[in-house]
Amino acid sequence: MSRMKVLVSAYACEPKTGSEPGVGWHWVREMARFHEIWVITRENNRTSIELELVANPMSNVHWIYFDLPRWARFWKKGRRGVHLYYYLWQLGAYLLARRLHRKVAFELAHHVTLVTYWMPSFLALLPIPFVWGPVGGGESGPFQFLKTMSLRGRMYEHLRDAVRWLAQLDPLLRRTVRRARVAIATTEETADRIRRLGCTNVLVYSQVGLSPEELEVLGTAPVRAGEGPVRFLSIGSLLDLKGFHLALEAFARVRQRFVDSEYWILGDGPERKRLERLAQTLCVSGSVTFFGWQDRAIVFKRLGECDVVLHPSLHDSGGWACVEALAAGRPVVCLDLGGPSVLVGDEVGIRVPATTPASVVSTFSESMQSLAGNPQIRKRLGEEARRWVRHNFDWHSKGEWMNTQYEEAVRR
Repeated sequence: MSRMKVLVSAYACEPKTGSEPGVGWHWVREMARFHEIWVITRENNRTSIELELVANPMSNVHWIYFDLPRWARFWKKGRRGVHLYYYLWQLGAYLLARRLHRKVAFELAHHVTLVTYWMPSFLALLPIPFVWGPVGGGESGPFQFLKTMSLRGRMYEHLRDAVRWLAQLDPLLRRTVRRARVAIATTEETADRIRRLGCTNVLVYSQVGLSPEELEVLGTAPVRAGEGPVRFLSIGSLLDLKGFHLALEAFARVRQRFVDSEYWILGDGPERKRLERLAQTLCVSGSVTFFGWQDRAIVFKRLGECDVVLHPSLHDSGGWACVEALAAGRPVVCLDLGGPSVLVGDEVGIRVPATTPASVVSTFSESMQSLAGNPQIRKRLGEEARRWVRHNFDWHSKGEWMNTQYEEAVRR
């Protein structure tokens, strides 16, 4: 395939990060191996991008930094109002893209971030082939788990369901879906929602990947072959939907047998105090450490100091912590839901069926005890995990896959 002029929308895009900003950065970097890329992203990403380009220039990528006027964004503070701002930002970015298209004559448009299926991408309105995704957000936690959440958590879940339902009535979202030559969903749950909105060509493919540099760092993490106390680790925002309250209950059972075991939790959020109180109630607060937010380099270091990673998220379109853990040779215990169920194969971890809260706690505990008592099994799973990640989540391979989708979009 000849090199094309490709326009990319990457609202979140930053080097040396995970989550959505890392998704935006890496898809741009990979597709620049094959095509001439123009990227529309936010102005607040400029500093980190330009610092990275000094060390690692990308001569065939053209960066366009765009934000709404100050008067149109004074009300946005952090995460407050982010979705409304994102909607308006896309409208402004489309008007900019339309002017650019008259000058450049793009051959393909690709929406990269945000990774959200229930909001439209205005790039779909351009008269050129359009690739959408990967996008997620179609995942929902089982209804019976709501009773284990705080009032804040239950309100969030109900509001999220209402917002998605209303968003799916948006004619611009339906236009986005039907204009997509190729739509890429992060999970089968999201793919099903996109198909029901009218898309005829939907693929399931995770947005999560690791660079060769990250694979190298994580690949050198030493395997703890039974020395010291068994140490479990979780990474993520301390929200009800992440399910850490279930993992704490499971850990309390594990500690009855493995009295020296430890549970480290990396992250922060509104549920931290509730989780700390739960640890005290379960009489395990002396064995549970809440580290708060950690720099990514420190997170990688902590992965090398643990034995098993727990990821009990009730709905998650991605699961970066799972892939990072597997790259570090650590087996993962997760729920068989959403993104983690795609990322964690049977040969590298344990996926726990999300039937009822009681059964999850019980099965999670049994899985943790099985791994805690068998360092050789942990080692075998860890070795296979590193091979699994290199085969499935290396960004170079993902770039080649996406280039195939570009070909398909143009051909269709």
